[in-house]
Amino acid sequence: MAVSTTYKWLAPRLGSRYRQWFVQGGSLPAEVLYRATIGPEPRTPEEVAQDYNVPREAVEEAVDYCLRHADLLQQEREAMLADIHRRGLDQPPAVPTAGVAGA
Repeated sequence: MAVSTTYKWLAPRLGSRYRQWFVQGGSLPAEVLYRATIGPEPRTPEEVAQDYNVPREAVEEAVDYCLRHADLLQQEREAMLADIHRRGLDQPPAVPTAGVAGA
């Protein structure tokens, strides 16, 4: 039986192509808050809350949400990277070979 969790500060964002949830009333994805709490220089929930001007509870909910929905977040990251690659945005811009001063 799946456990349902209710969040006070997070919700789906209407009109977003992302399925992950955002801090209500804005465009800040939960994953942004979560990622600020992990990694080589993790910040405390209090610090992240201050950095993003959100309640500490919103950061705590974002951490919980992201841990519970890691598969969804991974799928969205992979889809975004595939789109970047498909559009060639991961390649350096073309450099002109003729008409460049000093060439």
